[in-house]
Amino acid sequence: MIRRISLRASGFAKNSFLKSSRFHGESLDSSVSPVLIPGVHVFHCQDAVGIVAKLSDCIAAKGGNILGYDVFVPENNNVFYSRSEFIFDPVKWPRNQVDEDFQTIAQTYDALNSVVRVPSIDPKYKIALLLSKQDHCLVEMLHKWQDGKLPVDITCVISNHERASNTHIMRFLERHGIPYHYVSTTKDNKREDEILELVKDTDFLVLARYMQILAGNFLKGYGKDVINIHHGLLPSFKGGNPAKQAFDAGVKLIGATSHFVTEELDSGPIIEQMVESVSHRDNLRSFVQKSEDLEKKCLTKAIKSYCELRVLPYGTNKTVVF
Repeated sequence: MIRRISLRASGFAKNSFLKSSRFHGESLDSSVSPVLIPGVHVFHCQDAVGIVAKLSDCIAAKGGNILGYDVFVPENNNVFYSRSEFIFDPVKWPRNQVDEDFQTIAQTYDALNSVVRVPSIDPKYKIALLLSKQDHCLVEMLHKWQDGKLPVDITCVISNHERASNTHIMRFLERHGIPYHYVSTTKDNKREDEILELVKDTDFLVLARYMQILAGNFLKGYGKDVINIHHGLLPSFKGGNPAKQAFDAGVKLIGATSHFVTEELDSGPIIEQMVESVSHRDNLRSFVQKSEDLEKKCLTKAIKSYCELRVLPYGTNKTVVF
């Protein structure tokens, strides 16, 4: 059961409210208010009476205003999930006090998760991108990042394939000061210790078509989230050349899946999935093009959702995505 509440900020014109409710990763439109800034809070605990009231009162008591509120309480499962978007005056409600006030409520309900993000104040998430030979997902993410549509800082790009210095990607990375690390791997030596050293200061990793299996020791050593893009709707065609496998099988739908990486291959919690119709009129080239377009869109949307605190763990192998 999903309960959705979308509250209008009193005193705001309708168009101003719509602008303010789409703030993700950006400052609030100055035409609304020069002092109010947006924040996001997510909460996960055992279900109980009065949680929504407590969280709402916490914001209202400091002069904040809720712009949107999503709640999810699974049927026959005594857990509570919420995500709120709100605006507040950081002079009246200092950033560190925001954390403390929500933490007090988290302790009251013994919350499993309580996180606040204030995009205009908090540092962006630091990520590293890992890829192999195919670079369509990398190109998409770099362009979105350049346009300010991906709220992350890209610390480096790591690949097990060498790229010439005069390619579009290498020139782009050099122009923007993003290091490119060529880490040659073999079947017997994945050089994961070296990769761990390169990514130790990141907040999460993105596998943008990295065609190597990360070992359990790597995942444990890194200890943070790793997000992957898979070339199909899981479960799907496995092994090499999946697009050709699907083409040869005459499928009518193709898809892409973005998911968290776990020790069990391609079985981590799913964040985002996308599909597109294909037909007998598609040749292999158009089939592959459609597949790659889905992959880059699906991965980019998953990363954006993650940064906007829309993704929460649900059970042992699922997610809630608000």
